[in-house]
Amino acid sequence: MISENQKTLSILIPVFNEERTVHFILEKVVEVNLIGGYKKEIVLVNDASRDNTEGKIQEFINKYPNETISYYKHEINQGKGAAIHTGIKNAKGDLIIVQDADLEYDPNEFNILLKPIIDGFADVVYGSRFIGGKPHRILFFFHSIGNKLLTFLSNASTNLNLTDMETCYKLFDAKILKSLSLRENRFGFEPEVTAKISRIKGIRIYEVGISYYGRTYEEGKKINWKDGFRALYCILKYGFFKGA
Repeated sequence: MISENQKTLSILIPVFNEERTVHFILEKVVEVNLIGGYKKEIVLVNDASRDNTEGKIQEFINKYPNETISYYKHEINQGKGAAIHTGIKNAKGDLIIVQDADLEYDPNEFNILLKPIIDGFADVVYGSRFIGGKPHRILFFFHSIGNKLLTFLSNASTNLNLTDMETCYKLFDAKILKSLSLRENRFGFEPEVTAKISRIKGIRIYEVGISYYGRTYEEGKKINWKDGFRALYCILKYGFFKGA
């Protein structure tokens, strides 16, 4: 359990039909020893999964009764962004990071993102899959082109120089993240949150290199071309036109 005076990292894990991988990623999260005296709060949000995801989560919760774990469930599927919103609302930590329930991102790299904040340089840290010489699975050419295009357009609208706006690993000061009015319920969360934090006066945003163990659609990847068009719409709405 976490005492009142301990600093805490809230790890938000949105889950949808991940019965094959969710228990593996949860085990990895439990095994991580955070730097800077930070403790972990695991916040699981099941976005109305139709497989045995909930059963796997309950097995995990029963296995680790001494871990700080919160579990929330949507009765109707609303999208990854909506699950993240639920997690943000209920997170109690000083810092918040999003962890996908698949195996594409490695929780052992939480500490890479934590360091700029612990050292007093950053308020927000992005984990880039394209810098730092970390392992990176080779997959889809047009996905990489789309990602770079969306990052370029996002940067043009925010005047940031990120290399990977669409990354899952974004570490936030919880007070800053909770202060934002976030609306996007699917993968539009990434460009929306990027646009809105960029407008905070004096915000300190850093980027560090992380690994990426991508998966194919046969292995369960969910994002598609429609999400790419939504991301473009969100860049226009929240970035160039500075929508609320």
